[in-house]
Amino acid sequence: MMFYVIAVLVVFVDQLCKILIRKNVMIDETFTLWGMQLTHIENSGMAGGLLQGYGRLFGIVAFLFVAGIIYYRKTDKLKGKMRESGFAFLVGGAVGNGIDRLFFGRVTDFLVSRSGKGVLNMADHAIEVGVLLLVISFVIEYLKSQSYKRCST
Repeated sequence: MMFYVIAVLVVFVDQLCKILIRKNVMIDETFTLWGMQLTHIENSGMAGGLLQGYGRLFGIVAFLFVAGIIYYRKTDKLKGKMRESGFAFLVGGAVGNGIDRLFFGRVTDFLVSRSGKGVLNMADHAIEVGVLLLVISFVIEYLKSQSYKRCST
């Protein structure tokens, strides 16, 4: 249940933020909100603006990714709250950006990175959180297995 709650919450927050940006901020307009720099851009490619014009194709890939994760969950290979949460953030982010790509052919980005080298959205940050949680869970699992091997010898 936690998996679906996180994924749906990510999609809801992502889509709400994108709707507000599209309705209230002109493309390429920049402003500051609560100390964060925001710039409304539309990206028809993938991360970093690569492969522009293939937005709908990436939307299909996103939904295939989500289908794969849901299938993987049904096999019961996804164990542990951290791992399940990580996959939920990945799914929520993929669905959030997939919706944009399939309906609009592009993704609405607005959160300027602190380094100033990229503009992201809430779905992108959810994907980052998901990857981080998965890496931590795999590292913990690895360390536990190594500790177990040392204790059993």
